Amino acid sequence: MQETPFQTIGRAPRIGIIGGGQLARMTAGAALQLGCELAILERSEGAPASRIVAEVIHGDWDDPKMLLKLASRVDVLTLENEFVDANSLAKVEDAGHKLWPTSATMRLIQDKLLQKEAMAKAGLKTARFKATPNREAVAEAGAEFGWPLVLKARRNGYDGKGNHTVRSEKDIEEAWTALRGDSNGLYAEEFCPFAAELAIIVTRARNGELAVYPLVESVQKNHICHLTKAPAGHPEDVTRKAMEAAQRAISAIEGVGSFGVEMFLTRGNEILINELAPRVHNTGHYTIEGCECSQFENHVRAILGWPLGSTRMTAPAAVMVNLLGDSKGPGMPSGLTNALSVPGAYIHIYGKTSSNKGRKMGHVTALGSSVEEALAKAQRAAEYLKFGQS
Repeated sequence: MQETPFQTIGRAPRIGIIGGGQLARMTAGAALQLGCELAILERSEGAPASRIVAEVIHGDWDDPKMLLKLASRVDVLTLENEFVDANSLAKVEDAGHKLWPTSATMRLIQDKLLQKEAMAKAGLKTARFKATPNREAVAEAGAEFGWPLVLKARRNGYDGKGNHTVRSEKDIEEAWTALRGDSNGLYAEEFCPFAAELAIIVTRARNGELAVYPLVESVQKNHICHLTKAPAGHPEDVTRKAMEAAQRAISAIEGVGSFGVEMFLTRGNEILINELAPRVHNTGHYTIEGCECSQFENHVRAILGWPLGSTRMTAPAAVMVNLLGDSKGPGMPSGLTNALSVPGAYIHIYGKTSSNKGRKMGHVTALGSSVEEALAKAQRAAEYLKFGQS
């Protein structure tokens, strides 16, 4: 039975977000623009989203009692991360509350081996992979795929955490120990010498409607997204294959909301699905200024059952540069006055209470008539902004 969209009946729709980081903050900003009210469940004090929402509940988001407490105060629940236990989420649904993405979708995505298997079942290409319940299975994967290979944690990995490159059989023990293989589920993946890392944001509505954003190219440093270039600028056939693969991937898991689809472009111009993120994603931050309807606003529209907005770009090109902490220090940067003087640069500071080396503290987006023009503007502003003691 098709669910009806939320109808405004003299009161604002109330959205609950599980998690209170920068993704929740930006989602809340888009929801506030549409007249919604927000509540969050967050483990720590002073989270970025806590400053702009109507209600903050502090507690463990894996605890069904805390999830139900949040659910009782809102019309619909959503998530800003993929780490909330799917069994706990299912108890929220069993109690009759609306949750998007669903616990079934989250169960498929948060275990990366299950995620890969879902992609293969849908006929989508990935790097070859293999379950590795023991060290012997890693050696078997090396014999099958060749060396090096990547050993990965099935759960709770991000920004390169939970991954270990294994260059030969003699390195298995080191990788197994580093990833705590005796108590942590692992799997092996064929090493992909890609030509480029690509990404697409796909928003899927509750009725299956899709809004697909432009294909972008991301540049990684130390396993963290450093910058995103939109559009990616690859040949039309590559763009078409990537967009088709991204849509099929999100439809295969019956996702609802905005999802990040990360892909590899191989040297033979093949598209391989790398990972899915069941939430708004770093590679889509440029859409706030760069598209007619941002990934955040479309996420809100999707979970409320409202019509999806246009993903058309507002300029020929956009570039987003992440702002990372240089070291331990305050959450506000030095150089903000200079950065704000750069014409055409849009500065986003996430409002975190403190900086650490490599921590995501904000981003800069710039628009331009070309990627090169936008990149120059964004980098110029970003270079002024320093978090922590240099």
